[in-house]
Amino acid sequence: MNNRKDYYEVLGIERTASAAEIRTAYRKLARQYHPDLNKGDDAEERFKELNEAYEVLSNTEKRAMYDRFGHAGLGSQGGFGAGGFEGGLGDIFEQFFGSFARGGTGARRMGPRPGNDLRTAIEITFEEAVRGTTVEVSVERLEGCTTCKGSGAAAGTTPIRCVQCAGLGEVRTARQSIFGQVVVTDTCPRCKGEGEVVSTPCPSCNGQRRKRVERHLEVNVPAGIDDGMRIRLASEGDEGIRGGPTGNLYVDVNVKAHEYFRREGQNILLDLELNMAQASLGDEIQVPTIDGMQPMSIPAGTQTGQVFRLRGKGIPHVRNEDIRGDMLINIFVKVPTNLTDEQRELMERFAETLGGSVTPHAHKGGFFDRLRDAFKG
Repeated sequence: MNNRKDYYEVLGIERTASAAEIRTAYRKLARQYHPDLNKGDDAEERFKELNEAYEVLSNTEKRAMYDRFGHAGLGSQGGFGAGGFEGGLGDIFEQFFGSFARGGTGARRMGPRPGNDLRTAIEITFEEAVRGTTVEVSVERLEGCTTCKGSGAAAGTTPIRCVQCAGLGEVRTARQSIFGQVVVTDTCPRCKGEGEVVSTPCPSCNGQRRKRVERHLEVNVPAGIDDGMRIRLASEGDEGIRGGPTGNLYVDVNVKAHEYFRREGQNILLDLELNMAQASLGDEIQVPTIDGMQPMSIPAGTQTGQVFRLRGKGIPHVRNEDIRGDMLINIFVKVPTNLTDEQRELMERFAETLGGSVTPHAHKGGFFDRLRDAFKG
């Protein structure tokens, strides 16, 4: 390539320049002519020339050959035909400027960063879970500092670009290994990955761009919610950085156990005691439900373990309040243990009418079998 420019001329340095001067000149010009920053017609060609010149002059052996014999002394070692731009030179540029050279993560460190999601918990009663309610929660979250408007710098000052990572938020170090030279990427220790350094921090947020603020939020708990479910409050978490999206707030719901009612799916279960007379003769009783007292007929001859169903007295579906489960009432016939003399006399006379023989009882399934049959009914 007879028209190649002198490498020292390309970098704008003297032939006596030290390695540090070569490196400084390259870094300055490479950033100036990088195609992603410079849209000029000759930027890409100039950038290639800079990389080619640096590849030679930064290598002690190649520089010595070039100083003695010029371009001819390099043979196939120099130039882009040897893969300098796509191979070693690309790594060299990345070593100085992070992954910006190849459009990697370094360029994104200065971009928007989303805020973190937050979690809290609430405890509600069984009735509130069935009917729905509104609960206020207190949460501490990070919000953009209003004093510095998110810059992190005190009034009258601005953040400055980090000189160690050239604003990329990461630094690359070339290390020797058994496989040859490898390039390791680390978060910049000076700016902690921010790409900027705040010399005079904002007194309100201490240079952090955000500060912790306590907020009181209302949580709308839908009817039919169950213990262990979670409610999402969109964009109520930590605020993002540099315009990044705000995180969400997740509210875990804990439902207190009820004294009488139990939940099974969308149904409410209730154990109800009847005395022997009610079970034998039948009765009209009032049954507690989630909506208040409900009249119910007890047929004569009701047995322990029978299950009665009150339709539509259960729990609404959490996504459709018009769909409600049922209330299932499991009967227990209470046998008296402390009879008065009059009651004992009456019971003995009643027993005489029943006879004294014992008849084996046919097995018809336990309580859960009967409960399953009630669900089917």
